[in-house]
Amino acid sequence: MAKITKKLIKSYLRDKLANSDAWAYHCLEVIYDNQTPLEKGLENTREENGIGFTGVDGEILSSFAKQYASRGFLSSKQMAILKKKTPKYWKQVLELCDHKLLLKCMIRDGVVDKKDAFVELL
Repeated sequence: MAKITKKLIKSYLRDKLANSDAWAYHCLEVIYDNQTPLEKGLENTREENGIGFTGVDGEILSSFAKQYASRGFLSSKQMAILKKKTPKYWKQVLELCDHKLLLKCMIRDGVVDKKDAFVELL
């Protein structure tokens, strides 16, 4: 098994965000929740604060977040767009996630060995 490095975590998160509906939905919710109230209202990025969606993605992903919140799903076309866009947000996901839970997911998926993960937590 691989040693836990930032490169490994980046690769794992980008893969999950690109291939898992659940991870992409969660990323959408978490990033949208971190948009400023102004950005949410305008469905656009207005502040250069390193939080939330990029300027290019602000309008479409804010729209997706609102649709997902109200309907509980996105269309297959929207989902394909979402999974194409979310991997770039891996760093924000890492900053905002529960690291112990992330480690458990990496162990479950066979990315890291349990004994290596235990050493990393010490």
